Amino acid sequence: MDNNLQPAALPAEELRELYRLVTAVRQLDLAAIAWQRQGIIPGYAPELGQEAAQVGSAFAMDPKHDFVFPTYREMGVALTMGVDMTAYMSTHKASWHGGLYNPVQTRLAPIQAVVGGSVLHAVGWAHGQTLAGDPGVALTYFGDGASSQGDIHEAMNFAGVLKAPVIFFVQNNGWAISLPTEAQVAGGTVAARAAGYGMKAITVDGNDAAAVVLATREAAAHARAGHGPVLIEAMTYRRGPHSTSDDPGRYRSLAEERRDEGVDPVQLLADRLLAEGLADADFLDAALQDAKTHADTVREGVMALGPRPGREMFDFVFAEPTEALKAQARAWREESEHV
Repeated sequence: MDNNLQPAALPAEELRELYRLVTAVRQLDLAAIAWQRQGIIPGYAPELGQEAAQVGSAFAMDPKHDFVFPTYREMGVALTMGVDMTAYMSTHKASWHGGLYNPVQTRLAPIQAVVGGSVLHAVGWAHGQTLAGDPGVALTYFGDGASSQGDIHEAMNFAGVLKAPVIFFVQNNGWAISLPTEAQVAGGTVAARAAGYGMKAITVDGNDAAAVVLATREAAAHARAGHGPVLIEAMTYRRGPHSTSDDPGRYRSLAEERRDEGVDPVQLLADRLLAEGLADADFLDAALQDAKTHADTVREGVMALGPRPGREMFDFVFAEPTEALKAQARAWREESEHV
């Protein structure tokens, strides 16, 4: 297991771009929470404190060959990969399950609400790459709470046996909804479990965007070279609620949050840029303003989203529709469209 991976020097422009991205994610995340409170979207899963883990990991991947499999909390991954954020937010608007963006073009699989579900999909895709002789690597996300799901263990075992080129990226934010990590992860860390599946493990500071980039690049190179899967455990902290319907005050106090939350990932990168003379206050201010402008643009797009045609619910179930599905579609048209 590789612990305490050091954030070796990345090019200055990469560090600046990372800052633009984490700032954009922070502002859009804060805005989305406000939209839910205003009734613009019915629900949202915040990621306050996890911006560096998401941006750094997605930033490290090759968009021409690799494929990323998110959960319902990877807005920062989607933004880093260049996904249209109005199309992404359509799921939170309840306009379309999984997002309106094109997964094939963006290399980001549809948003997955099933806890641990995307991990199995990632391993299947990765093994397909091996069979096809392609160099692609799958990157899949889950949390410390999801690591207790049976699907995770099945996926990791399958990947280990077949040496599938997949990166299991664990955002250990300290909480499995209302349960602290130490109360539900036997052995203390998720990374320790990797040895049981014969795979490499990396533990990284999930609040340090540069360190996460390096850890993910190392893992991708390992998997791409045919050495099998890698588990990355990014240690971070969930600074807000599990979702906008959650009240974290029921299971932890504000004093405990402030004690445990650690260094703010956006501020950490800002301090590094300033300390190393790679940016000045004007750059930071411009990044913040751009981020707020982008969030406003996405808000306008989300508010303009209308309902999708109901008939679409039958269009993407099977490649070849069954007779039962065709009958259901006909019945729906007769009742709803009076056809």
